[in-house]
Amino acid sequence: MAKATAIFVLTAVAAQSVGAVTFAVPSKVGTGGYSYAPLDPAPLGVSLEFFTFPSYVTNVTATSQCLENWRALTGVWPPIRIGGTTQDRAQYDASTSAYVVYSVAKAADAPMTLTFGPKFMTLAGTYAGSVVLGLNRAKNNIQNTIGAAKVAVAEIKNLLAIELGNEPEYWVKDGQPIASGTWNSATDRASQNDWNIRVGNAIGKTNIIQAGNWNDSPPNWGAAGLIATENATVSQYVRHYAHHNYPGGSIQKLMTHSTTAQNIRVFNADVAAATAVGKQYVLGETNSVSGGGAAGVSPTFGSALWTMDYTLRATSSNISRIYFHQGTVGNCQYCFWGRHSMGSPYYGAYAAVALMAGAKHIAALDTGSTNYAAYAAFDSSGAPVRALLYNSDYYAGSGTRSSQSFTLSGLTSASVRAKRLTASSALSRVDQGGDLSFGGQYFNNVTCTIGGAENIETTAVSGGGQATFSLKATEALLVYLQ
Repeated sequence: MAKATAIFVLTAVAAQSVGAVTFAVPSKVGTGGYSYAPLDPAPLGVSLEFFTFPSYVTNVTATSQCLENWRALTGVWPPIRIGGTTQDRAQYDASTSAYVVYSVAKAADAPMTLTFGPKFMTLAGTYAGSVVLGLNRAKNNIQNTIGAAKVAVAEIKNLLAIELGNEPEYWVKDGQPIASGTWNSATDRASQNDWNIRVGNAIGKTNIIQAGNWNDSPPNWGAAGLIATENATVSQYVRHYAHHNYPGGSIQKLMTHSTTAQNIRVFNADVAAATAVGKQYVLGETNSVSGGGAAGVSPTFGSALWTMDYTLRATSSNISRIYFHQGTVGNCQYCFWGRHSMGSPYYGAYAAVALMAGAKHIAALDTGSTNYAAYAAFDSSGAPVRALLYNSDYYAGSGTRSSQSFTLSGLTSASVRAKRLTASSALSRVDQGGDLSFGGQYFNNVTCTIGGAENIETTAVSGGGQATFSLKATEALLVYLQ
């Protein structure tokens, strides 16, 4: 699509602006006293609810283009994970010619039981990016799961990992067979270790299991506890460790930067434990509010800003990949896209990908203790290439909208360009005609193609290597440093 480009030249605000928050951009990775995290080639991906996966691929037009938009930025197809609650309701049926077989009273319902066949894995194998496939452990039918895993290995050439069970801490409540006796975090760890060995051995592959997959907070349900029980035999089959996370809360609480930073710190010990044994740590399923989202929170621009900030805080905290869950088609408040409308959170995801695209390292330049955030991304030579600024002051659409000045120091070019992520308020929603935009552009409903003229702001850099930017409450700005 041809895109018109409008260039706006802005005079830099003086560095001594009253109330400005200042962030020093380091000249090189490893300098300036910041913590630097390596970046995966495609750190942001999606988790597709197990039973809905075929629908997203074959019956939702936006899916391929929305993923392509991120690939166009990074050069790498985003990772996908296929799983969720219904993976532990699903049994493999080698005889069925259908992707999935189930019945529901209403189209928006999730099935309580379902079967899936080889064609399901063949469809997953058509995706050009990496795939994590969730299979059933809760039914305690390991031979059925091994049968499915063997087909997955054969059909999914980009298979990154197999996940054995989803959120096992809830299996007692769900009445799952494997949890019929004593079931707690200790028995789950023993079960995971046993299944990892038996499934890995049966399919003849090591480095293949995505372990963990809990939603309750660590340490009781967490990677550090699991790792402590693993011997070398188990460890060889584990590729990485995953946790799930749905912070919840009001729009204002969700999008507040200090709250997000605090939420991510919950995983620090588990990330460190995984890193210590040479494994990656991922958020294997996550989004704003559990259960498909909250209607008054998840579809809003505030949630889009949370998506952006949460992704960047996670990656700068050594979390390698973040898989945002996409639930039942037609009954999903937090979804990035659907059959008929885009979702507001996609805008925040796109901005996060734009910061990280092609970069090798990321660093948070702020302490995570205020409403104001700054991140920097660095190329293969260690030089800074982009920065992202975020004003998480809350604006709900009435009264005066405040502004905050952000100063970046340590800049080396004469001027810098920027794209602004904005909307009329935190409550703005794409599905209700809201005016969300990134760099002046938007994503078309149904197709996910990019529309509108691209607005690039240009700001002069002072002789001291400083530039100051004004961000309204509930806004973000992506700054291109080169």
